[in-house]
Amino acid sequence: MSLLEVDNVTHSYNSKRLLRRKKESEQALTDISFRIEEGTCLGLLGPSGAGKSTLGKVILGLQRPQRGQILFQGHDLYAARIPHKLRRDMQVVFQDSYSAVNPRMTAASIISEPLENYEKLSPAEQYRTVVELLERVGLSETDVKKYPHEFSGGQLQRINIARAIALRPKLIILDEPVSSLDMVNQTLILKLLNELKSEYGLSYLFITHDIKAAFAISDTLGVLEKGKLIELYESKNQFLTSSHPVVTLMKESILANHPRSRSLPTRPI
Repeated sequence: MSLLEVDNVTHSYNSKRLLRRKKESEQALTDISFRIEEGTCLGLLGPSGAGKSTLGKVILGLQRPQRGQILFQGHDLYAARIPHKLRRDMQVVFQDSYSAVNPRMTAASIISEPLENYEKLSPAEQYRTVVELLERVGLSETDVKKYPHEFSGGQLQRINIARAIALRPKLIILDEPVSSLDMVNQTLILKLLNELKSEYGLSYLFITHDIKAAFAISDTLGVLEKGKLIELYESKNQFLTSSHPVVTLMKESILANHPRSRSLPTRPI
């Protein structure tokens, strides 16, 4: 049994035409199917508007699909009753680290939210856990009482990651978690995510438009285009050698760090 099974998921939005005020169905996802195994990362690539974030919301239970099924640890996420533990085993890290937190809450309060919802810890135990989490993501006890505006974007994303791993979940949905960061912080955050994946046996759905970021963390790759999962690749080499027109365009759009070497390597990785 796979950790996450997405089977034939279709989702659409109703939109109104301005002149006739007629509702039209706008297809966001069409017959999406894939699996994520324990301890692995699926990198879901696609341009803006491809449906990546919508798919993330459907998997998180935030938007019910019109058709299809989401199975997490063998349980239907849209069934009438979902085991309490199932909810704690799936967490999320969003793209915008600032909008993902309450600006009036301290770092300790932000990280403590899932602990207060699912754990019964004494104040001393909770504080100790928060400090351990801060230190694990590269911050320190001196950051406990700071507010979001006192952190850089990279530091605040570390706090969001600390909150996501607080309950030791099975799966984390990473929705463009590094796209708003500079190159240095992108590299550091991806390194941290890889370390946590190995240390805690985490699984990731890594939603991104950045092929290089996907290559840095993913075990398998999928390509989403206009709401359809057009390709699934079991390895990075399969992606590199793919002749699919959409994938070819994605590869050609990559710029290397130096102009003289601006092309995606074609040798095996």
